[in-house]
Amino acid sequence: MPRFQYVALDARGQESTGSVEANSANEAIGHLRQAGYFPTGVYEEGKAPAARNGKVKRPRTARIAAPAIATPKRKTGITLFQRQKVKSKILMIFTRQLATLIDSGLPLLRSLNVLARQERDPVLKRTTEALGDSVQSGNTFSDSLAQHPKIFNELYVSMVKAGELGGVLEVVLGRLAEFQEKAQKIKGKVLSAMIYPAIVMTMAVAIMGFLLVFIVPRFEAIFKDMLGDKPLPGITIFVISISRFAQNNWVMLIGGVVALIFGIKLLARTPGGRSLVDQFKLRLPLFGDLIRKTSISRFARTLGTLVTSGVSILQALNITRDTAGNTVIANAISQVHDRVKEGESIVQPLETSGAFPPMVVSMIDVGEETGQLPDMLLKIADVYDGEVDNSVAALTSILEPLMIVFLAVVVGTIVIALFLPLISIITTLQQQT
Repeated sequence: MPRFQYVALDARGQESTGSVEANSANEAIGHLRQAGYFPTGVYEEGKAPAARNGKVKRPRTARIAAPAIATPKRKTGITLFQRQKVKSKILMIFTRQLATLIDSGLPLLRSLNVLARQERDPVLKRTTEALGDSVQSGNTFSDSLAQHPKIFNELYVSMVKAGELGGVLEVVLGRLAEFQEKAQKIKGKVLSAMIYPAIVMTMAVAIMGFLLVFIVPRFEAIFKDMLGDKPLPGITIFVISISRFAQNNWVMLIGGVVALIFGIKLLARTPGGRSLVDQFKLRLPLFGDLIRKTSISRFARTLGTLVTSGVSILQALNITRDTAGNTVIANAISQVHDRVKEGESIVQPLETSGAFPPMVVSMIDVGEETGQLPDMLLKIADVYDGEVDNSVAALTSILEPLMIVFLAVVVGTIVIALFLPLISIITTLQQQT
C-alpha cells in the first residue's frame, strides 16, 4: 500500500507533518479528517511537487473534500462608517457555540468555518472568516484574536492563550462563555433597574412640558378675560411664570440639557474627570450601592476566571484593572498589582484601598491562606451576584412609589394652580346670577 506525505493543521491551528498509508490521496485525506486534522497538502512518497525558485509548492487537497471545508468567498469593497464592534450578547453566543463545537470534537478551523457560514451579524461574520484565514495560515488562535482588539479584549485573548498553552482550549472557552453569560445577566439586571426611573422621569418631563407650553397659556388667557386685574393665587402665579419662561427659552433649555450630557461625556474621557464621575456614581443615593456591588462582582469573577484558566496573577490583575469599569476599583487593583509584584500579599492593599468591603477582604485572605484563591474569588462573585439581585429588587420596590409620588406632585401642582382661579370664577358667576 502506498504511503502519502501530508502537511496538516491540528485542532489548535498548529501545522504538523507526517505520513499515512492509503490506497489513494482521497483516502489519505479521509483518514486525516477522521483523526481531527485539516490537510493542506497530501502527495505520494517519491512524487513530491515540483520546486519553483528553490521552494517546494504544496499541492492542494483533492477537490472531493472541498465542499466540507470550503471558505466562503470574501467580498471586497470599501464601506464608509463601517461598524467595527459587536454587541456583548452576540459575542457571548459566538463563544458558547465555539466552545460546544470544539468540545464535540470538531477541529478549530472547521468550527470557525461553520460559525462563519451561519453568523448573521456582518461584523462578526467578517471577523470569524478572518480568524479562519489567520489560523489556516499557521497563526495560533490567540494571536488571531489579538488582531481584532475592538471585538476581543485582552481578557478574551489571554484566556484563550492560556488554554492553548495548557492544551485545554475547549475548557477555557467554556469558562469564558460562562463568564460572559453571567456578566451579561448582571448587566441586564442593572439596566432594568435604571430603565424604569428613566422612563418615568421622561414621561414626567414630557407631561410637564406639554402642560406648561400648551395648556397653561390657554388658562392664562381665560383668567385674564374673566378675572381682569383681580390677583391670582400664589401657586398659579408661580406656574404661569414657569410656563412663560419655558415658552420663551425652550431652545436654551433643550440646549442646556444636551450640553450637560455632552459635557459629562467629555469630562469622563479625561483621567481626572473619569475619576470624579466614577466617585460620584459610587456616592449616588440608592444607585451607588448597586454600582459598587456590580463592580466588586466583576472584579472577583474576572480575576477568578483568569487565574483558574492558568493566567499568571500579575497579568490577571492587569487585565482585571483594565476591565474594571470604574476608576476607583481600578486604582485599588493597581495598588494590589504593585504590592504583589514586590512579593507581598494581595490582602493588605485591598484593605488599605477602602474600596472593598471587609467581607471580601476576609474571604480573599482565607482563600490565599488555604491555596484556594481562584475558587474563593468565584464564590465572592456568586455571593455578590445574589447581592445585585437583591439590590435590584429593593431598588425597584423603592423607586416605584417614589416615581409615582413625584409624577403626582408635578402634575397635581399644575392642576391645582389652574383650578383655584376657576373656583373663583365659578363663585363670581354664581353671585352674579
